[in-house]
Amino acid sequence: MANKTLTFAIFGNTFQSRKSMPLSKAVGHLRSRGMDIALDRQFYDFIAAQRCLDMTGIGIINGDDFTADYAISMGGDGTFLKSAMRVGRKAIPLIGINMGRLGFLANVLPEDTEAALDAVIEGRYGIDRHSVIEIATSGGSIGGCRYALNDIAVLKRDNASMISIRTHVDGNYLTTYQADGLIVSTPTGSTAYSLSNGGPIIVPNTATMCLTPVAPHSLNIRPIVIADSSVVRLEVLSRSHNYLVAVDGRSYTMHEGSVVTISKAPFSTLVVKPQDSSYFTSLRDKMMWGADKR
Repeated sequence: MANKTLTFAIFGNTFQSRKSMPLSKAVGHLRSRGMDIALDRQFYDFIAAQRCLDMTGIGIINGDDFTADYAISMGGDGTFLKSAMRVGRKAIPLIGINMGRLGFLANVLPEDTEAALDAVIEGRYGIDRHSVIEIATSGGSIGGCRYALNDIAVLKRDNASMISIRTHVDGNYLTTYQADGLIVSTPTGSTAYSLSNGGPIIVPNTATMCLTPVAPHSLNIRPIVIADSSVVRLEVLSRSHNYLVAVDGRSYTMHEGSVVTISKAPFSTLVVKPQDSSYFTSLRDKMMWGADKR
């Protein structure tokens, strides 16, 4: 029996023209299988200007007014994070084709693109649900997306002085961090910015968040893992009277006296994975555990 026609929404960044070859491969294969294809407007314009792909029959996605059966992120993990925020609320499963370097999230190699798309079209895949966190502010505003798949961080700005971060969890006082910043990460984000600051690797689907300080003044301060049902409240004091909030790397300036609240979002990001994939296998490969380079 023939497979039904599915719609694939494709997202990518506009900085690397070398992505045109894997994109041509993906689009050509989807066309050969009779699938519908749409590209995000900015990515569409970039590819059209490169004149490297027949754009006949390819739809255009403008803003958030779109539907699709699946989404494809073509890029590294940064592109994947941006794509996840475009499709998360819509519960559209996301496929990450890795055009970057490490690729914890975008885990399909370009040479495996056709096989991965066949598996999706034929229903031979699994779905991982990745929790998302959101930020709310009082006394300041976030001008962009309030949701993060990896992490939300408060960080110092303008000078070398530390900031003070008075922290409450579910209304209970935890501590006041004297540090360059504080990262609140999901299990997905535990292998990103949090890990580089000494945070633990957290297995997905463990319903947790991790609070990891950035260069804390006291060596007694350590990362702490809490339930993702918790609400984290942060009050920040700074000598420069302002600080940064980074939401999956998107930075916004906040002013002293504003309060940041971080909690679990009401939706998850759905990530397509091969049926034979294993988190621990991926972890060993990406972290090169057990590799001997001698």
